[in-house]
Amino acid sequence: MNSNENPTRNLVLRAAVQIFADRGYAGASVQDIVDAAKVTKPTLYYYFGSKEGLFKALVDHGFEERYRLMREATVGGGSIESLLVNLTAGLFEFYSTNRELMRITFTSFFAAEGELPAGLRSRDKGRRSFEFIQDLIAKAQTRGELAASFTADELTMGIFGQINLSMMIHLLEPTRPLTRLHAE
Repeated sequence: MNSNENPTRNLVLRAAVQIFADRGYAGASVQDIVDAAKVTKPTLYYYFGSKEGLFKALVDHGFEERYRLMREATVGGGSIESLLVNLTAGLFEFYSTNRELMRITFTSFFAAEGELPAGLRSRDKGRRSFEFIQDLIAKAQTRGELAASFTADELTMGIFGQINLSMMIHLLEPTRPLTRLHAE
């Protein structure tokens, strides 16, 4: 997951991504995860405290990486078109190479009450990404790059919605590529 972190912790995270993606939260057991990671239960509990803590760490990682990539894609500035293409292409690349993690992250939005651990705060984290794009659009409208015939909120709904819809389609139809060309 993150090369700067403990390799054993990363081993558990990689195994957990696959188990949770394949079996869902309820269907995944700690034993399944430690067997796949070739570690002991105390090792999992040391790093994550519980199955819930492990799942939360995965969801947090998915959202944090998404937000980091969005910020990184816009560091150099440029036109709103180039910023949104860079942002979307970066997300598409991440989605394509981390499909299982993105399945888990998306699942956290749509799960029924009590189906997943409490305290995931998925909607708040998704809102942060939405607001990041909304801010880019509002600034572009202020600069005159985008017409004000739609609000920044309306434009963001269209753009953010299309990014997320593209990912959901890719999850359902993995042969549909997510490339820079599609981002453009």
